[in-house]
Amino acid sequence: MRRGTATPHGFASTVMHDGTAGTATVAGPRGVDNLRVSNDPAFVLHTRPWKETSLVLELLTRSRGRVAAVAKGARRPHSQLRALLLPFQPLLVTYSGKGELRLVHGVEWVGGIPQLGGVALMCGFYLNELVMTALVRDDPHETLFDAYLDTVRDLGTARFHSGVLRRFECTLLEELGYGLILDTDAESGERVDESGTYCYVPERGPVRVRDDGDSGTGAIVSGKTLLDIARAEYTDPATLAESKRLMRSLINYHLGRPELHSRQLLSEMRGTP
Repeated sequence: MRRGTATPHGFASTVMHDGTAGTATVAGPRGVDNLRVSNDPAFVLHTRPWKETSLVLELLTRSRGRVAAVAKGARRPHSQLRALLLPFQPLLVTYSGKGELRLVHGVEWVGGIPQLGGVALMCGFYLNELVMTALVRDDPHETLFDAYLDTVRDLGTARFHSGVLRRFECTLLEELGYGLILDTDAESGERVDESGTYCYVPERGPVRVRDDGDSGTGAIVSGKTLLDIARAEYTDPATLAESKRLMRSLINYHLGRPELHSRQLLSEMRGTP
């Protein structure tokens, strides 16, 4: 056995020479080593069958962003890969190729995050659907990857799952170039008043609702909610409700009203994303 491999943001793995204990390798074609990415921190977002015994993996990786890759033989009953390719579990993945579909050469299980269950699991599925919808392939976002890791870890322990998701959604929009303005009135330039009421205009930011009730087009939120989002504080029930409404409107606006099936499933359980 060789020493554990340290990787960014808390990733660590112990690699066994014999290919056991959290490590699986797959034989690949020769002549592609120059395109090989080794031990890339990754999460499985989605899998689908490929041919008779293999899987296509949709991965969120730290160095390459969203990547699709074939795991050959992963569907065989005794495949070492089969037990490792679980959602919401940090992995180190080695893969190669230059097209849209890479080839997996090895997977190492990192561990450290308990399996999600119940509402937390459904929130995780929402997270994965959102990432799959928002990111194009081969567009690296290291900050977003780190936020995803923190979010998955926090979902297992958080009292308020909605607050955990709102923090991730803010980071996602920031990484896509749609960062939220939360502390400044877009029209007057004044600091947001905690006691005020604002209309959040997607292309501008928060605009205070006038006395005549003219609020423009956008989600209506309190100044306190805007400042709570800026502070990443989600303990106030009103903030939880208003921030959910705000983020959903912004995601629909910027991502084209994505159809996220996990939202419907969550609506049938206690707590929604």
